[in-house]
Amino acid sequence: MTAEELLSQEFGTIADVIRAQAAALQDKPALIDARRTISYAELDALMDRIAAALQRDGVGKADVAAVCASTSVEYGATFFGVLRAGAIVAPLAPSSTPESLIVQLEDSGAKVFFLDKGVADHMAGVLDQVTAKRVSLDGSDVGQPFEEWLVPEGAKPVLHEIDPDQGFNIIYSSGTTGAPKGIVQPHRMRWGQIRRGVYPPEAVSLVSTPLYSNTTLVSFLPTISNGGTVVLLPKFDVEQFLKLSEKHRVTHAMLVPVQYRRLMAHPDFDKYDLSAFQMKFSTSAPFPAELKAEVLRRWPGGLVEYYGMTEGGGSCGLVCHEHPDKLHTVGKPLPGHDIRLIGEDGKEVAQGEIGEVVGRSGAMMVGYHNQPGKTSEAEWWSPEGLRYIRTGDVGRFDEDGFLTLMDRKKDMIISGGFNIYPSDLEAEIVQHPAVLEAAVVGVASDAWGETPVAFVALRPGQSVSAEELRAWVNGRLGKTQRLADLKIVEGLPRSHIGKVLKRELRDGYRAPAQA
Repeated sequence: MTAEELLSQEFGTIADVIRAQAAALQDKPALIDARRTISYAELDALMDRIAAALQRDGVGKADVAAVCASTSVEYGATFFGVLRAGAIVAPLAPSSTPESLIVQLEDSGAKVFFLDKGVADHMAGVLDQVTAKRVSLDGSDVGQPFEEWLVPEGAKPVLHEIDPDQGFNIIYSSGTTGAPKGIVQPHRMRWGQIRRGVYPPEAVSLVSTPLYSNTTLVSFLPTISNGGTVVLLPKFDVEQFLKLSEKHRVTHAMLVPVQYRRLMAHPDFDKYDLSAFQMKFSTSAPFPAELKAEVLRRWPGGLVEYYGMTEGGGSCGLVCHEHPDKLHTVGKPLPGHDIRLIGEDGKEVAQGEIGEVVGRSGAMMVGYHNQPGKTSEAEWWSPEGLRYIRTGDVGRFDEDGFLTLMDRKKDMIISGGFNIYPSDLEAEIVQHPAVLEAAVVGVASDAWGETPVAFVALRPGQSVSAEELRAWVNGRLGKTQRLADLKIVEGLPRSHIGKVLKRELRDGYRAPAQA
């Protein structure tokens, strides 16, 4: 059966699709990194060797293998090889604390742990607590070297029939605090994502976000499944991104908003030939309207913003180049996605009112691994008895059905009984010509319960005092919205996928001494 025929079915597996693509495409490049290029035929054969080696080491159907390493061809092939073995992939973030990585390995029950020297050095103090078999993807002595661990060429694994609801991967997401939560995403969810048809066979996708992030996987997986080529950039660097885009005639890229901002700010951006680009995507963090407009103006090809969660549920899409008047929104619900807004009482709000976003679709997590209580907290059940995933985001639909996000529910500031949405204040602050970006958080106030404080990064070469900027902003805000304080900072703290870590700002804030 051809890959096209497989992808037309209601359900199938990515491992089978890659096998079919390899039969048809043979020598076409599948994965490219700075060290090597691997063809579809080579990828398929390597997946077999990885799967067979995993099964030799006792990894059975629905067992777990974990990967924590820098992005590479070996990492990509291992991800697919685990799936061919009928097992579940747990891609872990090297940026996690060593203690958190131990918790994630134990929680997932991983039988094999793929890592590299950088991760081993990071975990040096706790590495002896790892009970899983260690395999070093970079050939270092931190585990059995990858090439030695593999079974001989030509070996074939036992192939298992996969149930659509079996786990495909476990992605750990704990925000900035608390025990990590393993989000179990089923094969059914991933199958729906790769069949969207967004990435054509001729696609050359440049992946510059980590392979342990859902942001990356929604680009990486469909590119390969549809017969395209993935260029891997282990660590985002503006100049390297531009050089690789020009060299490989890149057509598609998934980037988070902070990457777009850094690319747009590069003095030589317009000197690079980016004419091969067909489409660019963004997700994972708020994407300011003025930045979307700048990308549309200066970067060839279309631009699509996706709004959704790693946990799944409902997602929205904004085709920016088709709706330039809606850049302040995250678009409309994707086909087959049902998004509703609910109030504090758990009931749907009226059209035009603000509420928490909940969503339902074929792309939904099974639940949090080993945490049924947390799973239940993340669910909302409709009056019809249908399961939705709560996002924790607050938004409003306009008269055309486009969703505008106000803020995270937990970030909304209640000051003197009034609801203040930080995004409204941030949108005003960035209007000042000296401001690059801003984040507003609520801090405790004896007088008001909470009061807004802004943290602002300035554009290179620009200067303005904090008090002068605060007075300028407050002159443009309503009385209940005015900033109690404003801090000029070098940059805003961010997660690995560019989300501003507001809790760090809030926790680190010290109010000025009162006279």
